[in-house]
Amino acid sequence: MLRILAAFIFFTRLPFWKLAEVPAEYFKNIVSRWALVGWLTAGLSVIVLYAGSLILPAGVALLLAMATRLLITGCLHEDGLADFFDGFGGGTSRERILAIMKDSHIGSYGVIGLIGYFGLYYLLLSSLPVELAGCAMLAGDPFSKGVAGMIINRLPYARKEEEAKNKTVYSRMTTNEYIFSLICMLVPLCWLPKPVYFLAALLPIITWYMLTSLMKKKIQGYTGDCCGATFLLCELTFYIGIVVIFTVTQ
Repeated sequence: MLRILAAFIFFTRLPFWKLAEVPAEYFKNIVSRWALVGWLTAGLSVIVLYAGSLILPAGVALLLAMATRLLITGCLHEDGLADFFDGFGGGTSRERILAIMKDSHIGSYGVIGLIGYFGLYYLLLSSLPVELAGCAMLAGDPFSKGVAGMIINRLPYARKEEEAKNKTVYSRMTTNEYIFSLICMLVPLCWLPKPVYFLAALLPIITWYMLTSLMKKKIQGYTGDCCGATFLLCELTFYIGIVVIFTVTQ
């Protein structure tokens, strides 16, 4: 339970830290619980989406839902996405990429990347009926976090532990942690209204493989920023798949 609590403390800005004091070593195993945290972030976002759509235009309700997740997570993943774009966009060597990603300033690649990400996120989900958009979010958030979390099983950490932003290097998943993560990421797919929408889950897996291959080539490992960026890009491709299937089956 402390490992689960550690994941909620790290991946959200909600006051879970008040429930109990969690030893620092427990934060090394939080990635296998990342998908479970997605149940909370997606659930609260969809509640706002559905409640907002009752009295506001669907587009406005979606913006409020997007803002809800940003507030819950403290823009943790979006910060990683910006650093990822800056590093891999502007860096020409392993050392330079890692140095850029560690820099707290945002560059042009990061700005353009965030604009493109939020624009696509909004346009994709706003093109769906509100009910389907909510189901897609309930499935896409935890599933994509589970997929992204597998990065620690394929790649080593690219920096030394003392150089990590949060001073923690994640441990590779044990067999039990791997199974737990799989359950937490696959169960939410049941929110999808038709089995054909399960095909959308293939795109995040392909995206994960391509991104981790790029990281292996460029920096011979991963960083925390890489984890956040992988999650958001996997989630985005999941929604692309949902929209394509919805369009084709109409």
